[in-house]
Amino acid sequence: MDSPAQAYSAAKDRSKYSQLAQFRSELPFDLDDFQTAGCRALEDGLGVLVCAPTGAGKTIVGEFAVHLAMAQGLGCAYTTPIKALSNQKYADLVTRYGAEKVGLLTGDNSINPHAPILVMTTEVLRNMLYVGSSTLDDLGFVVMDEVHYLADRFRGAVWEEVIIHLDAKVQLVSLSATVSNAEEFGEWLVTVRGDTAVVVSDYRPVPLWQHMMVGNKIYDLLDTEAEHRPGAAQKKSGANRVLVRVAREQAMRVERRRHTREKWRPPRRSDIVDRLDRGALLPAIYFIFSRVGCDAAVEQCLRSGIRLIDDEDREEVRRIVTGRTQSLSDADLQVLGYWEWLDGLERGVAAHHAGLIPIFKETVEELFLRGLCKVVFATETLALGINMPARTVVLERMVKYNGESHNRLTPGEFTQLTGRAGRRGIDVEGHAVVIWGPDLDPNDVAGLATTRTFPLRSSFRPSYNMAVNLVRQIGREEGRHLLEQSFAQFQADRAVVGLVKQRDQAAREAREVTDKITCSRGSVEQYADLRRALSDLEKGAAKSRSAGRRDRVESSVAALRRGDIIVVPSGRHRGPAVVLESVSTSDEPRLVVLTAGKWAGRVPMRDFHDAVIPVGRMKVNKSFAHRSAQARRDLAANLANVTRDLPLKGARIGRGADPVDEQVHELRAQIKAHPVHECTDRDRHVREFENARHALRRAETLTARVQGRTTSLGRTFDSICTVLETLGYLEADGSEFVVTDDGALLSRLWSESDLLAADCLRRGLWDELTAPELAGVVSALLYESRSGERFETHTVPVGSKAVRAVLQATHDVWAQISESAGQANAPLIREPDHGFALAAYRWTVGDSLEQVLRNLRGAGVELSPGDFVRWCRQVIDMLGQIARLPTDAVDPSVTRTAHEAASLMRRGVLADSTGALPAERLGYVTDDNLGAAEFAEIDATRGNGLTS
Repeated sequence: MDSPAQAYSAAKDRSKYSQLAQFRSELPFDLDDFQTAGCRALEDGLGVLVCAPTGAGKTIVGEFAVHLAMAQGLGCAYTTPIKALSNQKYADLVTRYGAEKVGLLTGDNSINPHAPILVMTTEVLRNMLYVGSSTLDDLGFVVMDEVHYLADRFRGAVWEEVIIHLDAKVQLVSLSATVSNAEEFGEWLVTVRGDTAVVVSDYRPVPLWQHMMVGNKIYDLLDTEAEHRPGAAQKKSGANRVLVRVAREQAMRVERRRHTREKWRPPRRSDIVDRLDRGALLPAIYFIFSRVGCDAAVEQCLRSGIRLIDDEDREEVRRIVTGRTQSLSDADLQVLGYWEWLDGLERGVAAHHAGLIPIFKETVEELFLRGLCKVVFATETLALGINMPARTVVLERMVKYNGESHNRLTPGEFTQLTGRAGRRGIDVEGHAVVIWGPDLDPNDVAGLATTRTFPLRSSFRPSYNMAVNLVRQIGREEGRHLLEQSFAQFQADRAVVGLVKQRDQAAREAREVTDKITCSRGSVEQYADLRRALSDLEKGAAKSRSAGRRDRVESSVAALRRGDIIVVPSGRHRGPAVVLESVSTSDEPRLVVLTAGKWAGRVPMRDFHDAVIPVGRMKVNKSFAHRSAQARRDLAANLANVTRDLPLKGARIGRGADPVDEQVHELRAQIKAHPVHECTDRDRHVREFENARHALRRAETLTARVQGRTTSLGRTFDSICTVLETLGYLEADGSEFVVTDDGALLSRLWSESDLLAADCLRRGLWDELTAPELAGVVSALLYESRSGERFETHTVPVGSKAVRAVLQATHDVWAQISESAGQANAPLIREPDHGFALAAYRWTVGDSLEQVLRNLRGAGVELSPGDFVRWCRQVIDMLGQIARLPTDAVDPSVTRTAHEAASLMRRGVLADSTGALPAERLGYVTDDNLGAAEFAEIDATRGNGLTS
């Protein structure tokens, strides 16, 4: 029975919030307070920003926006950052509203594009806004799921473009993971979108317990867990809590010492899985952050004989897998390692990473959701919004590779990963288990788990395509103003407020201190300047002398010969020594000696203070073996005899000339002659003046930072426009710019190398290519080699002589554009990369997957099937953009060739790489069966170049 408060709230909803009441009545569960607050704000006509933990149910607010759109006869766009998430949300909404009311637009899929509810990737909506698609005319609501993606340095700008460009009448629903600056983000939304309610919740409907696994034992990391775990008899007293904590920490410490003492080895992943299974902690997502590691973990589980599902489930797994992969040939299945993959799935374990083809990843996701896969070994890609909750999340390491270096997980990353644990409506609690290693401090992990500071930072930057579209749509000045409304500029301006206060404070301090500094004998400033000049000169001279001494040491040591007698002036082996070996190296000379104390070894250069000058010589046989104790004793005795009468003290080292700088003498004379030098308070005067000078320099530095931040995006936009004008994509018209025909061409190309593609197309560089050749050339604008590898056209096979020649011409165009961008201080375009040209060419020719990958390996390029599919999809996407260009903008032959190339590439593993869910494969709308009017309508949904 409801409480009076609940009854009152329900009555209020029915009267004022009738749509919310109806929406609630259709749900099988009641709404949490933050969900109710977000929904009420929407029905009040406000925009809303909802920040809540992963798994808290914030998408309910987005679904209510869909409900309101249907009730008001308006359209709703539901955007997501990745295609897999779009597919998932599409299936959810089809179940609720029916297939006729829901459409899917993800760049390579178009299902029911005129439906009132459209699920799409964020790039698709951005492109539709730029081309003014009529689909948006009746748009009433836009849901931006995972809006915190605007911090992504590669794609984040798209979210801000959409937020800024949307018509003011559209209600925006922004759904975000927990961030610590939600109020700041909400304040910006108010400035660009109008009234926006900010709803923040830290509540997790399924409690998450943090653990550390040491050996085969699992320990709680946080004290409160033991007290609040469901089923506990009663809350412990304060004294008992201390005893529990101390006992636990002692037990963990003993266990860690035992494993360290026994020459620690990482636990076997199969053993960890077995431990989780015995502890009723499955299903689990096991994050490894390495594709090779994920695959190796599955192999280890297979070798150990693990079986996590029964025979009935095993039959269901085989049925699902067979259905999902039936379109693949036996040859492709063999290359993809299908039978090993299936073996793992039939035991309840699988890997999930970008190296797998989409069908394999989607199948793993489906089986996990159905409870037929118990453990998934995954890279961090599985944490990106896909609905795959687990009872437990395991973190094998707290370090991951970001593409450039290995870095420790941030609090935000840790929360995103562990937030997958705990299935609402299934689990009473979720578990996060960190695997202990000798370099891991449990206290550090506990601190990471309890940190709640995840600020959202904009990554917004203008691009060439963005600039030409802004000029075309609203003009240069308005476009510049629009950029200055971005969250990036908003954050910069807010930061500027603090910088200005610091600058003013520093300048004020400098003035106040300077006004107080007086000396009856003369100018303190002049005197302080002389002392500063002397100090700088002496520091420079000291550094120069030090460098000179180092050079003299290394050159003199390199000149030593076997048998030279020297004196080592310092260090553990100081005293007379005979040289056994002296070799120059790129690091520092290698000097091996024998001392009078019978020690033989390498002497570090730091033991010498200046040039090393021999004080005598003695014979050392070539056959001398310094590892022989007897040989060392005999040679040391000879050394003692030879050096007995040598003047060692007076000839240990040769000291180079150290002339006194005339400028130093002159400055010291000027200082002594200055009247302030006679003042008894001269040191205090100088100290006060230096404090003032420091404050003034700080004020100047802050002024430069202020100037650099204000209108920084506007300046970047201006520099981009300058490049576009230089290259003929824009033309000056008074104070404004107009878009040329070439500019209109650029406006329809969405890619990191959009300007390079446009320039090659307008020059006709690609007009004479065949379909396979065009695919190979286009790939160079998209592909990025792993591990910093670079490929040169003259050494790496690229498909044909025509491809080689056009790639070189394309590279020349890139160099010209880069020169123009550099002169204008505008963003540079990434250099073309030829590493995938051979693969794109051979696949389009018709080679099998096995042949293509084998040819790549022969050329020194290692590529997984999943990566191959991913790069091919991007090539197909770019070819599709070219194929849809107006024939008055480019030669019709190149558009026909692009269409042919894209069609040829859509086969085998590429024919099934669209990412659609199996239930929705029927009823696909493709380019081949669209009518002309329909095709023109969804043309704007292409060209996002995304990966799933």
